[in-house]
Amino acid sequence: MQKKLLVKLLTVVFLVFSTSTFAQHEENAAHETGSEEVSFKAAIKESITHHLLDSHDFTFFSDSETGEHYGFSLPIILIDGGIQVFSSSKFHHGETVAENNGNYYKLFHNKIYKTDAAGAIALDDHHHPTNVKPLDFSITKSVVMIFITGVLMLLLFGGLAKSFGKGPIATGAGRFFEPVVLYIRDDIAIPNIGEKKYKKYMPYLLTVFFFVWFLNLFGLTPLGVNITGNITVTFALAMITFVITQVSGNKNYWKHIFWMPGVPTPMKIILAPIELLGVFIKPFALMIRLYANIMAGHVVLMSIIALIFIFQNWIGSSLSFLLAFTLSILELLVAALQAYIFTMLSALYFGAAVVEDDH
Repeated sequence: MQKKLLVKLLTVVFLVFSTSTFAQHEENAAHETGSEEVSFKAAIKESITHHLLDSHDFTFFSDSETGEHYGFSLPIILIDGGIQVFSSSKFHHGETVAENNGNYYKLFHNKIYKTDAAGAIALDDHHHPTNVKPLDFSITKSVVMIFITGVLMLLLFGGLAKSFGKGPIATGAGRFFEPVVLYIRDDIAIPNIGEKKYKKYMPYLLTVFFFVWFLNLFGLTPLGVNITGNITVTFALAMITFVITQVSGNKNYWKHIFWMPGVPTPMKIILAPIELLGVFIKPFALMIRLYANIMAGHVVLMSIIALIFIFQNWIGSSLSFLLAFTLSILELLVAALQAYIFTMLSALYFGAAVVEDDH
């Protein structure tokens, strides 16, 4: 009962924070354009886009009246005629030009471009910047949350491992996570990979499940981080699965791709390119599935919250709040479900790569 109450309380806090954030972005849009009336469509689009994009500073909230931003700056690391390192505070949230070692840089749509002291950004016919864009290895908000998640996992599961040294029963938070670990082993790894070879893949399967799950949950907090809704993150995870699958592939795996046994020779010639294409389609599907589901959930939830400001009456706003509350609860399920699907498909690919010919 206490856990259910805690979940409801956190959801309400998230919705209240999100509505205030949306209102702040709407007021900021009006201030920047010098117009008191900005269309709701533009305000909604700006708010949702801001939520989905990564940023070079970690802002908890902003005061639209004073223009103050409350948070902390992050390090900027650029490769431009050498390594350029400075604080993101020099950008003043994209309002000013940053100077470092005689070079000038400006934020444009959350990307860093080289410019002059005046901060001029040249655009082509398609409104894309033509300025030089240096290699950006900055520590962004998403990277910070990835580091935090990694440390959290290290502490949680390090503690779980130590608790088994004291006895057969896990203690502390390990009592909650131990059944999940056993489920991944007994219902995902062993059935898909096999009892003989599943053990060497368990570290990765456990890591990717909890990593994706925790990041999805962080995306539902008032911190407003959209990490697994970033295609570069899902691309990196899918590439790791792809590399492990190809490295693990045995003779039987490659034989079923290039020269399928029991199939007429003309059909082998036709099917071989298709099977080879499937090798690359599988990780692509992993990447898109996780990215699209998480991003769509954030977009839908923010859009429903925006309806509160569109209706501007107690009936419509109350219904929108209730719908957003229900969707937030559903997103908790989606957070675990997407981690499960990614782990299940990874185990399935590993199993196909190591299966013996007699199977």
